[in-house]
Amino acid sequence: MTLLETHWGSKVKVTNLESVQQLVRRRLGDLGVMEGSVISLRKAMPFGGPCTIEVKGQWIAIRRKDAGHIVVEALC
Repeated sequence: MTLLETHWGSKVKVTNLESVQQLVRRRLGDLGVMEGSVISLRKAMPFGGPCTIEVKGQWIAIRRKDAGHIVVEALC
């Protein structure tokens, strides 16, 4: 499942970032988002706007297109 398919506020683990553009993947890695990281979707702006994710207490806004390419799995 992708990050956009998760429920807001639920914690998920990143399993695959291969379909994300390399530059975006590098920038996300600098901010702590890499395979194995626990993140949560906090907000999604209307009309196809950006999404806000939380990583280690830090909120990051990313494009909805990039959030749709992040493959995650739900944590129990």
